[in-house]
Amino acid sequence: MKDLKPVHIQKFYDSLYAKGLNGNSILHYHANIRKALDTAMKLDIIPTNPADKIERPKKEQFIGDCYNLDELQTLFEKSKGDPLEIVILIASFYGLRRSEVLGLKWSAFDFTNDTITIKHKVVETIVNDKRTLLLKDKTKNSSSYRSLPLIPEIKETLLEHKKKIESNKKLCGDSYIKEYKEYIFVDSIGKIFRPEYITDHFSLLLKKQNLRHIRFHDLRHSCASLLLAKNIPMKAIQEWLGHSTYSTTANLYTHLESNTKNVSANVLANAISFV
Repeated sequence: MKDLKPVHIQKFYDSLYAKGLNGNSILHYHANIRKALDTAMKLDIIPTNPADKIERPKKEQFIGDCYNLDELQTLFEKSKGDPLEIVILIASFYGLRRSEVLGLKWSAFDFTNDTITIKHKVVETIVNDKRTLLLKDKTKNSSSYRSLPLIPEIKETLLEHKKKIESNKKLCGDSYIKEYKEYIFVDSIGKIFRPEYITDHFSLLLKKQNLRHIRFHDLRHSCASLLLAKNIPMKAIQEWLGHSTYSTTANLYTHLESNTKNVSANVLANAISFV
């Protein structure tokens, strides 16, 4: 470690760029390397942190893809009867992250006052070279914890889904997995859906139904796009999606604001006399 020079780290980053990784991915490497070397410096293993002496990889703005309203309607129709039918519906309507959808518990729904509270998440990580599910009773950040209205259509769908789960429990008897009984999205034997299953199955569903390919996370972008198209203020979209700051929402979706900008232009044009 004492022989590690800034040039070695820079060459490593250059090799990652050559492999096709973008700045955002390389930033993750940089953060981990810098943190490790910072610890080594504090322990007097190395005199300085060589990661501080190179140019920090630049963050690149990511512009997600999205479905328009017609494409979403087609997706809902084509996914009827699919294991991800309700997952897709809720992710699209509420703009939830994959971890938030999988983290939904029955306790998150108030069927009396018609609200849904986003307060849990399910993620997958590698522990001892083995994929492990982490069931967390907290969201990505404090802003991600949010309550949203439960519309009648989704309420009815969920209640039907609950009946189906109860039927599966009776059919499976003692073989039914009870570990995930609090969670909404489980398979026919009670096993919770894994994040990678959501990603892979969603891609296969689109291909099977000859639908334009987008990522599962792009359903969240589709939600934001539809809200912007209806002139919903960016601040309201921030609260709906659970972003920690207004700037996060604005940076992600400013390219979709052309419609609201056109409305503003028309208002000004009608108000100002150019004669």
